[in-house]
Amino acid sequence: MSRDFRLNLFPSTLIFKHISILFLVLLFSIQLVAEDRDIAKLFSQENIVGTMVISSLYSGQRFIHNDRRANQRFTTASTFKILNTLISLEEKAISEKDDVFKWNGDTYAIPDWNRDQTLESAFKVSCVWCFQELARCVGAENYRSYIQKSNYGELQEPFDVENFWLDGSLKISAIEQVEFLKKVYQGTLPFSKSSYETLQQIMLVEQTQAFSIRAKTGLAGESKPKIGWYVGYVETSNDVWFFSTNIDVYDEKDFPLRLKLTREALQIKGVIE
Repeated sequence: MSRDFRLNLFPSTLIFKHISILFLVLLFSIQLVAEDRDIAKLFSQENIVGTMVISSLYSGQRFIHNDRRANQRFTTASTFKILNTLISLEEKAISEKDDVFKWNGDTYAIPDWNRDQTLESAFKVSCVWCFQELARCVGAENYRSYIQKSNYGELQEPFDVENFWLDGSLKISAIEQVEFLKKVYQGTLPFSKSSYETLQQIMLVEQTQAFSIRAKTGLAGESKPKIGWYVGYVETSNDVWFFSTNIDVYDEKDFPLRLKLTREALQIKGVIE
């Protein structure tokens, strides 16, 4: 083979190699965002519109229903209580999970709010007046700083310090929820070990010999339609799975679907039994 012929052959071989690599990268990217048929079927069976993201910490596996919506931001509602709890503990607005909020006697539509609360109970029943009390102690400037440092969605200015997570001023996507929760689990955000430990304790919703689930619901009642959230993570013996679900809510009968769809998806994917 002549030297000139070898020189002409080399660029063609190199181009083919680059095209092959590009094709594999493209194929891998398509697989990452491809619609998950199993989860889509669950939503279809319930005739519900929404999205779900399930992501492994260690294996890199990720399952998504409705990729477009998974990247769309919605009002955070009570899912913000995860970050809000860390901020409130760090700023000493409250000290521990058993610290008490004294009920002032006002009657609220949700009966569970009409009593004294601890941080733990307020988190579990999504007691708005309790977290508004904390918000007044934390202050707007601290919220701006922590939300930015945590890369938590988008905060629109100006905002009402007592209602910004409820009125649409603070929005986040399902994808962003998952990425935020991974940072919470890994402890890479600017909070102390004790703040993380307290949050971990009050987020626990279920524990078996095989897995533990830590999670928070949310309902963006000012949105039309209302947006129902369920976000959290599952610790198993060999992995941690993060999930974020949001759905359109038209009626109270839709409320349980946030948890039902998430649990069924986790079972189908073999994360829990």
